[in-house]
Amino acid sequence: MKSKYTNTVLLSCVLALFACKNNLTKKIEPTHIELTNVHKHIETLASDTFEGRGPLTRGEDLTIDYIANEYQKLGLKGAYKGSFFEPVPLAKITPDNSMKLHIGDLALNIAADFTARTEHLSEQVQLNNSEVVFVGYGINAPEYNWNDYAEIDVKGKTVIMLVNDPGFATQNDELFTGNAMTYYGRWTYKWEEAARQGAKAAFIIHETAPAAYPWSVVLAGNTGSMYALVDNEKNKSRLPILGWLQTSAANKIFNKVGSSYLKEKELALSKSFKSKSLNLKADLNLKNTLEQAESKNVVALLEGSKYPNEYIVISAHWDHFGKQITDDGIKILNGAIDNATGVAGTIELARILMAQHAITPFERSIVFANFTAEETGLLGSAMFAQGGSVPMKQVVSVLNIDGMNALGGVDYILQYGQNMSEMEAYLARFSAKQNRRVKLDPRPQNGLFFRSDHFSFAKQGVPGLLFMSLGDTDPDYIPFKYHKEADDYSSDWPLGGVKQDLELIQSIAIELANNRDWPKWTSESDFKKRRAEDGK
Repeated sequence: MKSKYTNTVLLSCVLALFACKNNLTKKIEPTHIELTNVHKHIETLASDTFEGRGPLTRGEDLTIDYIANEYQKLGLKGAYKGSFFEPVPLAKITPDNSMKLHIGDLALNIAADFTARTEHLSEQVQLNNSEVVFVGYGINAPEYNWNDYAEIDVKGKTVIMLVNDPGFATQNDELFTGNAMTYYGRWTYKWEEAARQGAKAAFIIHETAPAAYPWSVVLAGNTGSMYALVDNEKNKSRLPILGWLQTSAANKIFNKVGSSYLKEKELALSKSFKSKSLNLKADLNLKNTLEQAESKNVVALLEGSKYPNEYIVISAHWDHFGKQITDDGIKILNGAIDNATGVAGTIELARILMAQHAITPFERSIVFANFTAEETGLLGSAMFAQGGSVPMKQVVSVLNIDGMNALGGVDYILQYGQNMSEMEAYLARFSAKQNRRVKLDPRPQNGLFFRSDHFSFAKQGVPGLLFMSLGDTDPDYIPFKYHKEADDYSSDWPLGGVKQDLELIQSIAIELANNRDWPKWTSESDFKKRRAEDGK
């Protein structure tokens, strides 16, 4: 999509900046948080005018231009080859929801029994007489001495697997990480591993508690239009069919082979479990409508004085769900908390850090990044993590904001993940200076560490912190506002929590921008291995 910026506007801004270069320090505002600025940004971004900030819509045009303009006014540079816009090629894939899944002589119905979608750029993906295999939890985790694929070949087959990981099911702290979800429990991992194993289709059996959300959420995210990043091979290396099964449907399947869902789930909890063919065949005809277009990340650079090729990233996703057509008319999902607050925070942090930099230049560079398509699978951050703007091996850490506390200040800061990386020590040290304690995620079973944009960095070996307060200070938020029309702006918000967290992020960013530390992963994981490959 084409930005509204023209060469004339860019040239005039450059000339204006050049003209005031000698007086820049005098004109920079003070370095403390101005909540009136934050209010203004949230109110603007979460207004109906911005149409819910849906990717590939008029709302995107307005959003990315607003953010880029704010960065440009501060004197920041574009971080993507001199531009504020990093292209994110997306495919919009809409499945035909009249399909049926046949397993043996069972005919399963879309939505009631299963979901199915694809990331392949294909108008039709089929299962024809595909062997069905139960692979337990579908996990291959050497550090936990667990491999559900150890003694079976699933190439070209349809695999069925359990949601979450064995630690949650047993609540045994010595099995994986007990109640706290690992990445191996996330649906994203399970589909990725099934693809690596060569499967043709993978269906995850849904249960509300281990999934951390009801079947209605599965339907919302898997039966309508979905976005996917597009690679040079039209996504042919990805899993052809990604799906979910209702528990009742899975039970019917296991009944066909003289077993039950509960029995198979119990067997899968043992390290001696062996994946097995169910001696059933799967058939499915998945038809799709395809559209391709280009979305944008907004990326701005504050260049370091001594080590300009080492980067701290401060990020927040700009997208939400746009407009929805309902029986009651058109609804706009403005996403004020999620995540206009985060974008407002990055803009305000850019202002105060630029002011500080004008007085005492930072040694390392700081990148302010606002990502597209977070809500549909962390796609914008995944694109950024490919290194088009800055190489990941040169990124020291990421400080990611996803839903701020717009109410009053609190005496704690939430930490997502435990014993993950040395960034946790930074969080503890600088929050203590605010007289705040570190409070561990009260819902570790939900796996929030793996569900926001910083995780795209983790997969490339970059450690970071997630700043998120969704539902923690407002008990009505998750049940009544999250991803709903009610997530709207209020001029009555005191923003005390926003002020606390922005000051905390500011302090951590300044420390990292001026020291020689490369924070390390502290637990064994693929993230730690990936960082070691970069020599960090």
